[in-house]
Amino acid sequence: MVKNGSEILIDALVEQGVDTIFGYPGGAVLNIYDALYKNSDRIHHILTAHEQGAAHAADGYARSTGKVGVCLATSGPGATNLVTGIATAYMDSIPMVAITGNVGTSLIGRDSFQEVYIAGITMPITKHNFVVRHVEELADTVREAFRIAQSGRPGPVLIDIPKDVTAATTEFTPKGRVEVHETYDISEEQLKTVADMIDKAERPFIYYGGGVEISDAGSELLALMRKAEIPSAHTMMAIGCVPDDDELSLGMIGMHGTVSADWAVERSDLLICIGARFSDRVATNTGHFAPGARIIHVDIDAAEINKNIDTTYSVVSDAKTFLEKVLPYVKENKHTAWLAQINEWRAKLDYRAKDDESVIHPHQLLRTVAEETPEDTIIATDVGQHQLWSAQYNGRRHPRQFLTSGGLGTMGFGYGAAIGAQIAFPGRTVVHITGDGSFHMNLNEICTAVSYRLPIITVIMNNRVLGNVRQWQTMFYGSRYSQTDPHRKTDYIKLADAFGAVGYRASNIAELREALRKAQQSDGPVLIDCQIDKDERVLPMIPAGGTIDDLVTD
Repeated sequence: MVKNGSEILIDALVEQGVDTIFGYPGGAVLNIYDALYKNSDRIHHILTAHEQGAAHAADGYARSTGKVGVCLATSGPGATNLVTGIATAYMDSIPMVAITGNVGTSLIGRDSFQEVYIAGITMPITKHNFVVRHVEELADTVREAFRIAQSGRPGPVLIDIPKDVTAATTEFTPKGRVEVHETYDISEEQLKTVADMIDKAERPFIYYGGGVEISDAGSELLALMRKAEIPSAHTMMAIGCVPDDDELSLGMIGMHGTVSADWAVERSDLLICIGARFSDRVATNTGHFAPGARIIHVDIDAAEINKNIDTTYSVVSDAKTFLEKVLPYVKENKHTAWLAQINEWRAKLDYRAKDDESVIHPHQLLRTVAEETPEDTIIATDVGQHQLWSAQYNGRRHPRQFLTSGGLGTMGFGYGAAIGAQIAFPGRTVVHITGDGSFHMNLNEICTAVSYRLPIITVIMNNRVLGNVRQWQTMFYGSRYSQTDPHRKTDYIKLADAFGAVGYRASNIAELREALRKAQQSDGPVLIDCQIDKDERVLPMIPAGGTIDDLVTD
């Protein structure tokens, strides 16, 4: 059947299972938007307030579902406004296809109105990008983009389409959905070697990351932990893969992880890293990380092996395949003395914040959110102190329930991500945890939630400062608070009303509890302004470049 490029694009997206696109129209994509209008029964388009919001929404949709998120923007500033969202997805290995329009092929390279070389701009922050110069290439380009986004280590792919290509016609031949079935060859020798190292270890420890969530390997990981009695800790990207209240789980690892987890790494004789990359927020000092341990590194990306930490042994595989294959080779084991030592650290060293119902302490805020919302609630955060507290106290017990920008650390990520998650799961509660600094970055997306009646609950930890940077200034810069007190006078209740949302203010836990209960009865977005002391600090903390010996707990 002969169709124009815009119609072919829609057909190719539908072919790949796409039912939702987040975007913003403009001149270079008018033909595409006309096709979307005609195909509104096949693809639901969500109009955001800003293209960055569209990219974050596609990201949140992908994180919460495991499917490929799709965003769409026009040329020039529309395309460049996607860049931060694309980079956010790239750093956290999130499958996304970003589609941009461009000026007609005859105008490319002439500094035409709203022309940028977006393929060149995004090359370092995509797995691959395409510039479609001929309409005959368009359908297969879309298929290849989806294959690349999902295969191996997932990530974003960009497709740039000049306007004349969206209008040109050609024959469209359906080919069906791209199926990604990857296999990883792990030899029996490798499996026996890993199993032997595990069997002989007296103080083994597992450190795992986002690769476990991406490959849905939480149950296999827990099976290994229980069979060989190996304790574990996770990165921020793996929250919920194994519940933190499991007896073998020590919670989060790294700069703001539990003290017991960081001590376990320090004293382990075998560290098994699965689906993580030894980032500087975990291996704060690579020269003194797990100093007495042999290190096994399992990662889907061979480029991560020996990049940050020299390993003893490595396996290139996704987490699920590795765990399924190695489990039969590992012997049942007990590590009574090792667990007794860990439990002693837990009891004596782990940081415990103090409760006070008359005010709102961050740990109590997060506990109250967990108590007052359903177990399947999805949490989306921005970046800063509130993000770190959320990672420590979120209470999530299942994967894909905690959406946050881990690698890039993107302030303003949370509201767009919450929109994507709420669109994906209209029947579930979505709570957006943010700070007043991050919230000001992209609060314009409230209008999107209002327009689509999305009952997103935003909880603002309002300390009236840029808390995380201010904490560093307190600890390392002699309390010289350079530009971390913005002196803003934003009234979030009036702001919510102006956008058509609902706002509540809470100054203690009882008021917060009441506001959360009211918020869950709303059929649209709600903001809850929670008053937090500006001197609250995220603890424990290992300073950048430090070791467990530099740990700060008060």
